[in-house]
Amino acid sequence: MRVCVDIGGTKVAVSLSPPGSRELIHRRSQPTAKQGRPDAVARQILQMVDEACAEAGIDPALLERVGVSSAGPFVLKDGMIELATPNICGGMAGPARKLPNDWKTVPIEAPLRQRFAHVRVENDCVAALEAERRWGALQGIADCAYVTWSTGIGMGLCVDGRALRGKNGNAGHGGHTFVSDDDHHALCGCGNHGDLESLVAGNAIGRRFADRGFDGAESLLQAAREGHADAIGIVDALCRTMGRGLYNIVALLDLQRISLGGSVFWHHRDLLLPKLQAYVAGHLPALTAGVELVPAGLAEKVGDYAALALIDD
Repeated sequence: MRVCVDIGGTKVAVSLSPPGSRELIHRRSQPTAKQGRPDAVARQILQMVDEACAEAGIDPALLERVGVSSAGPFVLKDGMIELATPNICGGMAGPARKLPNDWKTVPIEAPLRQRFAHVRVENDCVAALEAERRWGALQGIADCAYVTWSTGIGMGLCVDGRALRGKNGNAGHGGHTFVSDDDHHALCGCGNHGDLESLVAGNAIGRRFADRGFDGAESLLQAAREGHADAIGIVDALCRTMGRGLYNIVALLDLQRISLGGSVFWHHRDLLLPKLQAYVAGHLPALTAGVELVPAGLAEKVGDYAALALIDD
């Protein structure tokens, strides 16, 4: 059996996968641990692996291969990946973000290597990009990206058939780029004011628009669907900001197709996709003509398959 781990700012999911198979079995999901010692997430993962093995009737000691798809950014400590994830580590932006810890980083690779012989940790969008290129909507596309619009904003980037990673595996952190001067209530968990994630991410919408009657992405988008004029105006502005981020990576990398996933996008893709496509297509045809924005081919399972893609060889 192989172990597939998906770490996000909201939840952690663990699945087992038989050798030579794409099947994901004995899956379990829990809210991401954010209290106690900084190794709480690693201990949570190990406990969930043990629970999955007990359910499957497997000795955990026989497991050797683990793929971890995780929200970043990453930092290296003694050559091992630790998470500096703004929606997990409360020590980055401080008390204003109201996370129940003061962690600056979260050790992941080192604790898992104490148990497992082979551990591969990648940014969740780089891993999702790999999965989408292998099994999803980016098959056969050499210049492409996977973008998640969820609790946070992330991007996995591919040029000339090669996924971009960077010095610490952080290439594609477009959520922490600046695309607007609007920083009203826009404190990102990384400490930035007014970056893309602080403006449009799922966890930003409630903070920015609660005083206008929308306590989160779901209430806002549902109101827009029902014709609420204020909600429609906000959604249009969010799509303009997100569209700028997508246009920027097309302009920088000369991409052909972008696959989109994440909870905010996925549950309202019929509403959001045309707005995003129109924004990208509305600028500099020499760069944007023929560029496609498409829903993730792996749908809501892209995170689980992302982890599997890391160890499926």
